[in-house]
Amino acid sequence: MDYKETLLMPKTDFPMRGGLPNKEPKIQEEWNNNDIYSKALAQNEGNPSYILHDGPPYANGSLHMGHALNKILKDIIVRYKTMQGFYAPYVPGWDTHGLPIEQALTKKGVKRKEMSVADFRKKCEEFALEQIELQKKDFKRLGVQGDFNNPYITLKPEYEAAQIRLFGEMADKGLIYKGKKPVYWSPSSESSLAEAEIEYHDKRSASIYVAFDVKDGKDIVDNDAKFIIWTTTPWTLPSNVAITVHPELSYGQYNVNGEKYIIGKDLVSDVAEQIGWNEEDITLEKEFKGSELEYVETQHPFIDRTSLVINGTHVTTDAGTGCVHTAPGHGEDDYIVSQKYNLPVISPVDDKGVFTEEAGQFEGQFYDKANKPITDLLTEKGALLKLDFITHSYPHDWRTKKPVIFRATPQWFASIDKVRTDILNAIDQTKFKVDWGKTRIYNMIRDRGEWVISRQRVWGVPLPVFYAENGDIIMTSETVNHVADLFEQHGSNVWFEREAKDLLPEGFTHEGSPNGEFTKETDIMDVWFDSGSSHRGVLEARPELSFPADLYLEGSDQYRGWFNSSITTAVATRAQSPYKMLLSHGFVMDGEGKKMSKSLGNVIVPDQIVKQKGADIARLWVSSVDYLADVRISDEILKQTSDVYRKIRNTLRFMLGNVSDFDPAVDAIPENDLLEVDKYLLNRLREFTANTLEHYDDFDYLDIYQEVQNFINVELSNFYLDYGKDILYIEARDAHKRRSMQTVLYRIIVDMTKLLAPILAHTADEVWSHIPHVTEESVHLTHMPKVEQVDSALLEKWNKLMKLRDDVNRALEVARNEKVIGKSLEAKVIIGDNDNFKPSEFLQQFADLEQLFITSQVEVTSNVEDGTAYQYGDIRIEHAEGEKCERCWNYSTELGSVGELDHLCPRCQEVVKTLV
Repeated sequence: MDYKETLLMPKTDFPMRGGLPNKEPKIQEEWNNNDIYSKALAQNEGNPSYILHDGPPYANGSLHMGHALNKILKDIIVRYKTMQGFYAPYVPGWDTHGLPIEQALTKKGVKRKEMSVADFRKKCEEFALEQIELQKKDFKRLGVQGDFNNPYITLKPEYEAAQIRLFGEMADKGLIYKGKKPVYWSPSSESSLAEAEIEYHDKRSASIYVAFDVKDGKDIVDNDAKFIIWTTTPWTLPSNVAITVHPELSYGQYNVNGEKYIIGKDLVSDVAEQIGWNEEDITLEKEFKGSELEYVETQHPFIDRTSLVINGTHVTTDAGTGCVHTAPGHGEDDYIVSQKYNLPVISPVDDKGVFTEEAGQFEGQFYDKANKPITDLLTEKGALLKLDFITHSYPHDWRTKKPVIFRATPQWFASIDKVRTDILNAIDQTKFKVDWGKTRIYNMIRDRGEWVISRQRVWGVPLPVFYAENGDIIMTSETVNHVADLFEQHGSNVWFEREAKDLLPEGFTHEGSPNGEFTKETDIMDVWFDSGSSHRGVLEARPELSFPADLYLEGSDQYRGWFNSSITTAVATRAQSPYKMLLSHGFVMDGEGKKMSKSLGNVIVPDQIVKQKGADIARLWVSSVDYLADVRISDEILKQTSDVYRKIRNTLRFMLGNVSDFDPAVDAIPENDLLEVDKYLLNRLREFTANTLEHYDDFDYLDIYQEVQNFINVELSNFYLDYGKDILYIEARDAHKRRSMQTVLYRIIVDMTKLLAPILAHTADEVWSHIPHVTEESVHLTHMPKVEQVDSALLEKWNKLMKLRDDVNRALEVARNEKVIGKSLEAKVIIGDNDNFKPSEFLQQFADLEQLFITSQVEVTSNVEDGTAYQYGDIRIEHAEGEKCERCWNYSTELGSVGELDHLCPRCQEVVKTLV
């Protein structure tokens, strides 16, 4: 008789190999055909909602790993909340306006200057919508589920109309105004920039010390003295109108080799070192407070202009001379302090960063190129005391990566000052995963200047502002809402297709336009105003969503971007934050923590992972990283992730194979009647479930990744499944011991599949389709396991046994190395007491020790001769007595010797008799 035929070996169609790149699209097709997303929503309708509001990615270019990290994290959250019974719709969105799309079209050969603004904008719209379809396909391939058939898109008429109405409400509250003040200006983009669009890079700049002759010392300083200023922007000197000193600082008039110089006293040593003066050549002649120097007049070094000495508290002694070169057309502090003295705002630089006629002899020169001729002129005038070069951190345009300047131009602003306190209060009421997230956005709002919301481009939402013939600004509720209605009906292109008079309400008049001649604003809105209006255009506009959202989750750069603009516009118009909780993730770096770049050859993209390994590997990788900080990815890291995936898959497969003949409705054993070892695993499952659900609730996916590995490796592979083979394969099909274990195995595989579903979305559904007797068509239509009471006394008892079992395994390994045994079933284990522990008493509580230790024989005694001391007893390993059973491979001294059942142990004889 072939005893192999009598064994109950695992049976399942669930394949060992994942084959994810080929299999996942078919699973996604089933999700789509069966409308799983809508069914999941429908079954939770009426339950409490959970709204994760999608921050719109920019509709330009292929997905990078930052996109994948972001969207997978969101999908894990939404899937989990759905399986927790929440009504959790997910509406993906796209940001579609702005310079990058204009630049992309230019690169494609579109001749912007040869077409009307309206026609060019149509090209931009077409391009954006094409990009959305490409990105949408890639997001769905990652397993992200949501309302992709009806996403929100910032160029859609209904969205633009909502944005205009929000703008109008802010204008009604006096929060929108026009002014001329220095703002970040990008010559490379030919547009103003918001603070959120600035990043800092090192730049090499000239460092100069310049002398300004005193013109009128006001009987305070000598008329033949000179003030010394220091600057790293020589090109701003044509715009100089003042020198600022701190009113509370002490200043000195120093004689240096017969020349008189005025410098901050705390800085004289630094200045002397920089310029090259000898200390012994410096004599202090006079001393005064900065407040005494106010209104002293100096002569501009090369322009026929007075440079007034003024007071300002922004002056520091960190660097320089304590006398600050002041050009209100090129600096925020300069502008603010100069306003108090009614000084002119001079900014002789055009949109491209080229000097205008107002700059005199420097007209036509690019600002940065003018540094040399300006320093040459200073030398010629005898005003340049020192020229050097330094490398320092300098603001750059985050898109073009080129330096920006401060430039005074007429711009539209949103007031932060008037709502700052309210925003800070709203931040205090917002939940954060980490304290530094709150600190970061709080400090940004606290320190933020006014928000410049106008841009000098064409691809964006127009500012709904008109001008009368006399220059009066027309921005009323009536006009703004009329424009919003037009945009909702025709789209914002109507602004560029119609004359101003045709965009105003019918019969509109204004006393400043007796002839009815109106003009319209040509600037567009900052794209952050676009996306920052999404709480109005999406959360409040979509019936399935609600305001405020439960969660905003984006990259950490959005503290200065979307998080910032969203809370500003929401507090300004709704007096509350648009999000109840804020969560951010870091950037994706290569395996060494370096930024990915094509030149370094270290770029990994989602498409590559999906095609080579599968989306579930990317999803598992997301769960394996500490996303709160910057994360790493490389081929080696993905290989490790794939290894973990294989272990998970094979463990699930093994369990599936061993419940193929189990029907829970018929075969399940009541919990009270389970063997104690099975009760132990059931309680470990409950503990694992509770921990995993807690980690999901806390957004701690790395903890889930580790919890899953620990449960699979330690509890299942290293113990329960290994121990169980002797039962599952050998015992009779309906034996109580076997059905007891199958009851728990079935529960483990059902619950674990649910717990893994938000992360391994495709694999979990594949597993679900192979679990016998489940009724739901998809695991994503089930609910998470409930948290159940854990028998802690039972766990404590069995955890102690597991530690003793570890000692036994160590002893078996030594015996194996010494050739005493081969496989563990060849062993007889003799366990005795020692000073640390008394197994002779403890092990009386357990049955089937041979099976628990996976050995053929176990002897427990109070004293073991020649045993090795371990923490939980003295242990000696001998070769098992008797002969090997040909069916179960256990050693026995009672093998059958005659007939068909020879060479079988008594247990196997009993089982096989029932089959003959």
